[in-house]
Amino acid sequence: MAEYDCLIIDDEVELSQSTCEYFNLFDVSAAWVANAADALAFLKDHTVSLILLDINLEHSSGFDLCRQIRETTDIPILFISARTSDDDKLLALSIGGDDYIQKPYALSVLLAKVKAVLKRYKKDDDAQSLLDFGRLRIDVARRTVTLDDHVIDLKAMEYKLLLYLAQNEKRIVTKEELFRKVWGEVITGDNTLNVHIRHLREKIEKDPQDPLFIKTVWGTGYVFSGDEK
Repeated sequence: MAEYDCLIIDDEVELSQSTCEYFNLFDVSAAWVANAADALAFLKDHTVSLILLDINLEHSSGFDLCRQIRETTDIPILFISARTSDDDKLLALSIGGDDYIQKPYALSVLLAKVKAVLKRYKKDDDAQSLLDFGRLRIDVARRTVTLDDHVIDLKAMEYKLLLYLAQNEKRIVTKEELFRKVWGEVITGDNTLNVHIRHLREKIEKDPQDPLFIKTVWGTGYVFSGDEK
């Protein structure tokens, strides 16, 4: 499976080609596609570390595509758009975008932003590349979770939630902290968090009704115990 630093998803052909060529000149391996269908096909067959995503795409919306991508991966997504509405920016960030870059952009500035995100992304991966809790293992570099040596299927937000709890093993993590650090919002409904916790427990616990990995601290939040005791 081929690996790329950056995938550009934009139907402005000349701009996309020039951006892609510029990135490759400066050792940021890049590819580009013009629409959502081609983007999803590309992501299925290639490993990508970062996405540059335009809002207006052929026959679809970058917002809709972002939501689809976020169901399976939490790699950085930087929106690029000529749209200037604050509502567009807020929506882009609320559905999983990591930044909003307005067109027209200077290639040198965009490259600097992309390199900074890639550096931070790689640093995070290298910091704890493998979290080993016996039956349960989290491979941060590959963004995979295995239970009894079998890969389990987690949605992007489930993975982010599990990873954050595991990285804070044996520490009580409040609901407010999870809303802020995992969802990126100060206020997220308790029901949303409860649903994600329930789904995680169904996938990793021997008995979801009597969890050993993810324990509830009533009225406060949750604590992750890697020793299953």
